[in-house]
Amino acid sequence: MGTMPVAINIKPTRMEYLRTMRRIAVSRKGLKLLKLKRSALILEFFNLSKTLADMRSGLQAKLLKGYEGIHATEMFVGPLRLEYESMRIPRIHELTLTSKNVMGVRIPEITSQVSGSAGQEYLLEIPAAVSQAIKSFESLHQMVLDVAEKETALRKLLMEIEKVKRRSNAIENVLIPRLQANARYIKFRFDEMERESFTKLKTVKRKLAEREEEEANA
Repeated sequence: MGTMPVAINIKPTRMEYLRTMRRIAVSRKGLKLLKLKRSALILEFFNLSKTLADMRSGLQAKLLKGYEGIHATEMFVGPLRLEYESMRIPRIHELTLTSKNVMGVRIPEITSQVSGSAGQEYLLEIPAAVSQAIKSFESLHQMVLDVAEKETALRKLLMEIEKVKRRSNAIENVLIPRLQANARYIKFRFDEMERESFTKLKTVKRKLAEREEEEANA
């Protein structure tokens, strides 16, 4: 026969029993919501993983094309002119870092905006081959930012999935079983007190009956 777990600081009252049962119901509802959130996060994670895999393939192809363009530009204008122009390229774009909320997870967003007319004027002053190479690497730069953004989002989603999993396990394997044990203990003690009260009542009735009988025979 198993022993009843000992609950600490638990009052064996009907009010405490009802309060514990309400906590069990709320915990189960919270557990259900956490599991739904985890499933949605996992789905988002795999969708984003597929997008990122495609982006990495495109980035690799873009890198090869970009370096081929640099090599062709070097042959056209010479290595010295190419190095000179690379040192005087103005800031053409400004980066802005913001964030968006995806199921409670703050995902970074990097946007690139034209910083002003100086960069565009510079592109008109240099040989077309150099200008084309710069524009090619501008596009490549944006792809790198997009990949970095998605990789960071993946890491944050994975961290949130693990966090939700730990919370779910704590509720399912620790909190709810403990509350259920408390409820069983309260009911056990409550029933025990009722049995003791019933036994005492029977004893009192028996003694009263015996006294009445003695008085009747006196």
